Amino acid sequence: MSDTLLEGKAQGGQLKLAGAGAWTAQNARALEALIDGETARAGKLRQVDIDMKQVERLDTFGAWLLERLVRSFSARGCQTNVTGLKEDDRALYDELHAVKPDQASPHGNGQALSYALASVGQSIASVGQSFISFVNMLGALVMVILRVAKRPHTFRFTSLVHQLDNVAWRAVPIILLITFLIGCIIAQQGLFHFRKFGADIYVVDMVGILVLRELGVLIVAIMVAGRSGSAYTAELGSMKMREEIDALRTMGFDPIEVLVLPRIVALVIGVPVLTFLGSMAALYGGGLVCWLYGGIDPDIFLSRLKEAITLDHFKVGLIKAPFMALIVGVVACVEGLAVKGSAESLGMQTTASVVESIFLVIVLDGLFAIFFASIGM
Repeated sequence: MSDTLLEGKAQGGQLKLAGAGAWTAQNARALEALIDGETARAGKLRQVDIDMKQVERLDTFGAWLLERLVRSFSARGCQTNVTGLKEDDRALYDELHAVKPDQASPHGNGQALSYALASVGQSIASVGQSFISFVNMLGALVMVILRVAKRPHTFRFTSLVHQLDNVAWRAVPIILLITFLIGCIIAQQGLFHFRKFGADIYVVDMVGILVLRELGVLIVAIMVAGRSGSAYTAELGSMKMREEIDALRTMGFDPIEVLVLPRIVALVIGVPVLTFLGSMAALYGGGLVCWLYGGIDPDIFLSRLKEAITLDHFKVGLIKAPFMALIVGVVACVEGLAVKGSAESLGMQTTASVVESIFLVIVLDGLFAIFFASIGM
């Protein structure tokens, strides 16, 4: 039977192969020998036609052997065509054909530079795709906001309150603790170094300006990205995996309006509140360290703080907060809706969500610093 599994006939630069019988694991040894024999043909081949209409049965092993045959001739520069497959067999073969061959190691073949450049190109393409997805989500949000503004009764206030409870109220303890410790550390390090120059009192200026302008909002945004942003991605990704988002579309609901808008509005409201509380906790921590470690009386600390900071410092931090919240929310929702059907994809998108959010928050903070410096704030 093995003699009829695969037959070939060469005519000039064209090779015609005809498969027959059962291409299954039971005939694997005979098929491999026949395939190796055909791929070892000498001579210059330009085109290979493989006719599979006489194949009675095809399993995964047989489909992979067929794909191996195709790739062997394609690697020699031959135009390879497969015809005659049954509909079910064609679906199985297409799945295997879509699997990318393993790339050779760049260390043994002197192609390290090529692989490095290819990796850079893929990374740039990925960044571009992420940016497009981000802009698409912003556009969808704008359209939803305009639609909800015309019909305010369609906005889901219950969902908003629930999300506010999750991202703001329940985050207060950890935000207060982290920002308090950050304030303590800044004050301690400032006192340790400023004391060498007899400038202990200037620690108050440093703590006040740093906390209100930069670190308060930045630490809160990073904490929210790690806590709430990852939760958003995991929630939406799980719904995507269970096809709940597709079910919403089937029922006539817009997932952006139902799932994304309340979450982002909750962040835009909650992050400025958390920024204010975090800044106060950091100032309290700095004042406590200045009193216990630096010997600066609380009355002196408050008096110096009033002289060092202005309302502009406070406004700068709070102005940044909603924009950082918007970035964290949009990135988290984009990555959540990009989850495929596997748990691995969910983990990868959640990780990407946190990393991208923190990166963009820091970049935005730098842009705001340049902008406020240019306008004298």
